[in-house]
Amino acid sequence: MDHNVPYSIKQSIMFSHKVAQLSKALWKSVEKDWQSWIKPFDLNINEHHILWIAYYLEGASISDIAKFGVMHVSTAFNFSKKLEERGLLTFSKKENDKRNTYVYLTPAGEELLLKTLECYNPGTYSIYGGALPIKDLYGKFPEFSELMSIVRHIYGPDFIEIFEKTLDKFENEFTDEDGTLKPQQPAETR
Repeated sequence: MDHNVPYSIKQSIMFSHKVAQLSKALWKSVEKDWQSWIKPFDLNINEHHILWIAYYLEGASISDIAKFGVMHVSTAFNFSKKLEERGLLTFSKKENDKRNTYVYLTPAGEELLLKTLECYNPGTYSIYGGALPIKDLYGKFPEFSELMSIVRHIYGPDFIEIFEKTLDKFENEFTDEDGTLKPQQPAETR
């Protein structure tokens, strides 16, 4: 046995297979539901994800979108260009960073993203429905600390930091009113 490998090959294959099979099953469900959710807005999953990332990062480089969106740089760029052609994104340079191009939501892009969020229906998401028995039993949805640790070791702490920032921003900037998601009004307009 190779002493550089702390566990057996059998354990490694079994673990890798479990993760692959379960993540593929989860992704297929999420993909189907996500496509159904955004279809009325003439968006695909990559485009919707890019709008989401640009919104939360308040300007994101193509490499930021690729990294956080878990897509190839050319995919991030090509779909961002399509969104720009539709008037939903704009490309520009930052004053302090002339090397990278950043994408920002246009007002139309933000309006479209917010419409998609307002139209989200939890009842049509299989993952949500599948997690409800756990919430009913334990009073909360499943935690992801072990999965986040694995992702942190694969993609690095920056990925998890951006992920947590987007969740915090979402938590602080939106409210659930009568089953509809609404952006909170800034303090000066309330």
